[in-house]
Amino acid sequence: MDKTRNSENLKRHQHPSNISRTFFSISTLSKIVDMSSPKATEVKTLIASDKVVIFSKTYCPYCKMAKEVFDKIKEKYTTIELDLRDDAEEIQEILGEITGAKTVPRVFIKGNCVGGGSDVKSLHEKGELQTLVV
Repeated sequence: MDKTRNSENLKRHQHPSNISRTFFSISTLSKIVDMSSPKATEVKTLIASDKVVIFSKTYCPYCKMAKEVFDKIKEKYTTIELDLRDDAEEIQEILGEITGAKTVPRVFIKGNCVGGGSDVKSLHEKGELQTLVV
C-alpha cells in the first residue's frame, strides 16, 4: 500500500468520528430552565425546609456517603429521593441552575449548597461540617 492511499483511508475514517463528536456536543446542551416556574419554586421551598437537605437517589453510593456522615454526627436531615419521583429530571435541571451541577447528591446546609458526597465527607474530616450545621 502506498502512503497516499493510506492517508485517504485515514481521512475517510476520521470523518464519521467528527460527526459523532458534533452530534455528542449538540445532544449534551443544557435545557433552558425557568427559575420562576412552580417546580423551581417547589425546589427552593424544599431547600429552605430544613437545616440540612439532601437531593439523593436511593441507589447512589455518594448519596449514601453523605447521609452516613450526617448520621455519624447525629444531624437530622431531609432527603428528597429523586429516583422515586416522576419529576426527577426537572428537579435535577433546576438544581443544575442553582448549584452549577445536576449530579446527586446535592447537599444544602442552611440553604447553601456545600456540594456532593465527597465534599460532605471532606468537610467532616476537616472538622468544618460541624460548624456549618450549628
